[in-house]
Amino acid sequence: MRIFGVVGHSGMGKTTLLERLVPELSSRGLLVSVIKHSHKNIDIDRPGKDSYRLRESGCKEVLLLGSDRWALMHELRG
Repeated sequence: MRIFGVVGHSGMGKTTLLERLVPELSSRGLLVSVIKHSHKNIDIDRPGKDSYRLRESGCKEVLLLGSDRWALMHELRG
Protein backbone atom coordinates (compact mmCIF):
# COMPACT_ATOMS: atom_id res chain seq x y z
CA MET A 1 0.00 0.00 0.00
CA ARG A 2 1.24 3.45 -0.92
CA ILE A 3 -0.17 6.55 0.77
CA PHE A 4 0.27 10.21 -0.09
CA GLY A 5 -1.54 13.39 0.82
CA VAL A 6 -2.75 16.44 -1.04
CA VAL A 7 -3.26 19.44 1.21
CA GLY A 8 -4.18 23.07 0.59
CA HIS A 9 -6.66 25.81 1.22
CA SER A 10 -10.15 25.78 -0.25
CA GLY A 11 -10.18 26.70 -3.93
CA MET A 12 -6.54 25.78 -4.55
CA GLY A 13 -7.32 23.02 -7.09
CA LYS A 14 -6.79 19.87 -5.00
CA THR A 15 -9.83 18.07 -6.43
CA THR A 16 -8.99 19.15 -9.98
CA LEU A 17 -5.46 17.76 -9.55
CA LEU A 18 -6.84 14.47 -8.23
CA GLU A 19 -9.40 14.27 -11.07
CA ARG A 20 -6.45 14.21 -13.47
CA LEU A 21 -4.18 12.02 -11.34
CA VAL A 22 -6.68 9.24 -10.48
CA PRO A 23 -7.30 8.11 -14.09
CA GLU A 24 -3.54 7.99 -14.70
CA LEU A 25 -2.92 5.88 -11.59
CA SER A 26 -5.90 3.65 -12.42
CA SER A 27 -4.62 3.10 -15.96
CA ARG A 28 -1.42 1.75 -14.38
CA GLY A 29 -3.44 -0.90 -12.53
CA LEU A 30 -3.58 0.83 -9.15
CA LEU A 31 -6.76 0.93 -7.06
CA VAL A 32 -7.20 4.46 -5.72
CA SER A 33 -9.07 5.45 -2.57
CA VAL A 34 -9.53 9.00 -1.26
CA ILE A 35 -10.27 10.38 2.20
CA LYS A 36 -11.88 13.81 1.95
CA HIS A 37 -11.95 15.83 5.17
CA SER A 38 -14.19 18.84 5.72
CA HIS A 39 -14.64 21.12 8.71
CA LYS A 40 -18.25 21.61 7.58
CA ASN A 41 -21.21 19.25 7.44
CA ILE A 42 -20.88 16.87 4.51
CA ASP A 43 -23.41 16.32 1.75
CA ILE A 44 -23.05 12.95 0.11
CA ASP A 45 -22.30 12.63 -3.58
CA ARG A 46 -24.23 15.42 -5.30
CA PRO A 47 -23.18 16.27 -8.86
CA GLY A 48 -20.51 18.96 -8.78
CA LYS A 49 -19.37 18.20 -5.21
CA ASP A 50 -15.79 16.99 -4.62
CA SER A 51 -16.87 13.49 -3.59
CA TYR A 52 -18.88 13.08 -6.79
CA ARG A 53 -16.05 14.41 -8.97
CA LEU A 54 -13.48 12.11 -7.33
CA ARG A 55 -15.72 9.06 -7.62
CA GLU A 56 -16.42 9.84 -11.27
CA SER A 57 -12.67 10.21 -11.94
CA GLY A 58 -12.24 6.53 -11.07
CA CYS A 59 -11.65 6.25 -7.32
CA LYS A 60 -12.50 2.81 -5.98
CA GLU A 61 -13.43 4.32 -2.60
CA VAL A 62 -14.19 7.81 -1.34
CA LEU A 63 -14.44 8.41 2.40
CA LEU A 64 -15.98 11.71 3.51
CA LEU A 65 -15.21 12.93 7.01
CA GLY A 66 -17.20 15.90 8.26
CA SER A 67 -17.84 17.59 11.57
CA ASP A 68 -20.99 15.57 12.31
CA ARG A 69 -20.72 12.35 10.27
CA TRP A 70 -18.65 10.24 7.95
CA ALA A 71 -19.58 8.21 4.88
CA LEU A 72 -17.74 5.61 2.83
CA MET A 73 -18.66 4.96 -0.79
CA HIS A 74 -17.19 1.83 -2.39
CA GLU A 75 -17.57 1.32 -6.12
CA LEU A 76 -18.59 -2.15 -7.28
CA ARG A 77 -17.49 -1.52 -10.87
CA GLY A 78 -14.52 -3.51 -12.17
